[in-house]
Amino acid sequence: MNRARQFGTVIGLVLLSAALWILTPHFLTVSNLLNVVEQTSINAIVAVGMTFVIVSGGIDLSVGSIVALAGVVLGTALQGGQPLPAALMLALAAGTICGLGNGALISWGGLPPFIVTLGTMSIARGAALLFTEGRPVSGFDAGFRVIATGRVGFVPAPVIAMAIVYAAAHFVLTRTTFGRYVYAIGGNEEATRLSGVAVRFHKTMIYGVSGLMSAIAAVMLTARLNSAQPIAGINYELDAIAATVIGGTSLMGGEGTLGGTLVGALIMGVLRNGLNLLGVSSFLQQIVIGGVIVVAVLLDTVLKRKNRT
Repeated sequence: MNRARQFGTVIGLVLLSAALWILTPHFLTVSNLLNVVEQTSINAIVAVGMTFVIVSGGIDLSVGSIVALAGVVLGTALQGGQPLPAALMLALAAGTICGLGNGALISWGGLPPFIVTLGTMSIARGAALLFTEGRPVSGFDAGFRVIATGRVGFVPAPVIAMAIVYAAAHFVLTRTTFGRYVYAIGGNEEATRLSGVAVRFHKTMIYGVSGLMSAIAAVMLTARLNSAQPIAGINYELDAIAATVIGGTSLMGGEGTLGGTLVGALIMGVLRNGLNLLGVSSFLQQIVIGGVIVVAVLLDTVLKRKNRT
């Protein structure tokens, strides 16, 4: 059933692209398609971490705020004269630590993931605003922008970065013991614990992965904007959840693939791009995207019920 759902998602992407091609000739061009993938890359990377979390039966509402905080840490380090490798490590460490903090509160504190990440969403955003006094951080060397503007042949650097992240994460989720535990925890946490798995430790690491993915996205976003914005990443959690669920990951946990999440992220990117090309109001776009999320969750619920019967 899961493979059929994923195949249906791919068909949905193809049909959506075909419809937009008919409605606007500007959609199906090489430059626009590359633009869609490039624009999607940041949200797609955030969605990698969200996939790990949702497959394990959790949720992470703090990813957008972690993007802002990690970006501010990166921007401040670069502005302070730190070498690029050191600044990157600081940003990645900031995101990972935030994620591990979420995981520790959920695993060891026994708190609901929704409440914990809702709280840290506000804490991380407030920290980013306090740290910068609400102002963007800019003034970076031109070489830093290569992360966002560079190309290998005709392929933009952010697309290459996204491909590397997805390949590495797919390997971890499907070919390692940790990945098997992610599915096991989401499928039946108590049975996994009784099997001798250190569930608390692994759940903490899962949220650490989510924080790390948000930090990687922050690096790419900061390079693209050439500034670190404390208000960056707003609604990224909604886009990440939407991409994950549209891609076939069950909100109940235990099911999902990163391939499906990538297709889900592309559907979101294609939909936004097509609506922009058609001149649809940004307010109406929010309604359409919200409707897509509701339909995806409804489909997931219906399929779950059919599996039980």
